[in-house]
Amino acid sequence: MKRIYMNQLPEHFNEEVRVDGYIDRIRDLQYVQFIVLRDKTGKVQVTIEKNEENKEMNDFVSTLTAESTVKVVGTLSENEKVKLNGYEIFPKNIEVTSKSDPDLVFNYKDEQSAMTDTRLDYRFLDLRNEKHALIFKIQSYMVKLFRDFLYEQSFMEIHTPKLIGAASESGSEVFEVKYFDRKAYLAQSPQFYKQMAMSSGFERVFEVGPAFRAENSNSNRHATEFTSIDLEFSYIDSFYDVMHMEQEMLIYMLKHMKETYGEEIKNVFHTEVIVPTKDFPVIKLSDLYKELEKRYGYQIPEEDVGDLNAETEKLAFKFAMEEYQSEFLFITDFSKAKRPFYHMRENDVPQGYDLIWRGVEITTGAQREHRYDVLKKQAEEKGLGDDVKFYLEFFKYGCPPHGGFGLGMDRLTMLLLELPHLREAMFLYRNPSRLTP
Repeated sequence: MKRIYMNQLPEHFNEEVRVDGYIDRIRDLQYVQFIVLRDKTGKVQVTIEKNEENKEMNDFVSTLTAESTVKVVGTLSENEKVKLNGYEIFPKNIEVTSKSDPDLVFNYKDEQSAMTDTRLDYRFLDLRNEKHALIFKIQSYMVKLFRDFLYEQSFMEIHTPKLIGAASESGSEVFEVKYFDRKAYLAQSPQFYKQMAMSSGFERVFEVGPAFRAENSNSNRHATEFTSIDLEFSYIDSFYDVMHMEQEMLIYMLKHMKETYGEEIKNVFHTEVIVPTKDFPVIKLSDLYKELEKRYGYQIPEEDVGDLNAETEKLAFKFAMEEYQSEFLFITDFSKAKRPFYHMRENDVPQGYDLIWRGVEITTGAQREHRYDVLKKQAEEKGLGDDVKFYLEFFKYGCPPHGGFGLGMDRLTMLLLELPHLREAMFLYRNPSRLTP
């Protein structure tokens, strides 16, 4: 008999149905037994009356433990007295498919019942919490929306290697691994290879995949492994084309997210999904510095001049809300010393941007340098040379003007739902001290 999901049950009243799921709770009363069964789509009440005809089943139900998985076959009946959805199943047969230890490590239904490390150690239990599971339904939908948008814009999805031979993709640290008789590194992004796709004539590509950063950071928004969506596209006129593409992609996601999950996000996470109705504002970094000093008395530390830091990002959001009534702010004209060698420069200024959303940087995007001789010079200027020789080869035989950006799905989810820490938005969190489960 084919399994039916809980959310499909209203289509099958007065029919014999089969449902599979976890035992959410059991009530064994004097004259009746109730099992609340759940799957990923919802819950249903299973009702077993206590009588001679059901004695064998009654005895069996008395041995069941919460969190065991069962398969139930029975008749689905409407009953307005049933508080849970107004219907119930009268079972003909209950089969245990796995039995749970009755002594759970912690009560996953109560977020405060365990320390964070315990929750992360037993993440498989923690994710049975309905609120926590909802985070990943929303995240999955977010990725779908980005994919839908990009396919509509004629992008092609590619899959690039995560083992790379060069360690100098950007300024961030990389993880070194033994690769037979030589060293290899875990990729920080698909940057080199999505640019290779431009020189292959693919014109528009994207990838959803893992990225690795060997940064010894324990902040609430960093992880050593995360999931990003990266894209690159050709025949652009300037980095403003890249900014426009990102703006349209984010608005598309937020619009459809609000339509599908807006009320649930508001009720469960107590935050609104705000859909922008006008272009994201743009400001040069030097002008932002002046505004932050004038308005809030903030001066960026000497070591961060030419770039952003966490405090600057927070104040940039405050400024954008006050000045433009916008949750988003594009910032341009960073120092070349703070940007990768492959960013195109004009008058020695990198042709790229950072995008701030709700006080956090979510993107560094740019027009790339596609001219071989200029790119080679900029790589040598950064002391890279031989390390990126294979990469430079991509540009020797013609490559169109192009640009792109990347977005961290986990960070976006954290900001969308206003979660306190990135780990809440990650299926399994990795930081410098956490490598299991």
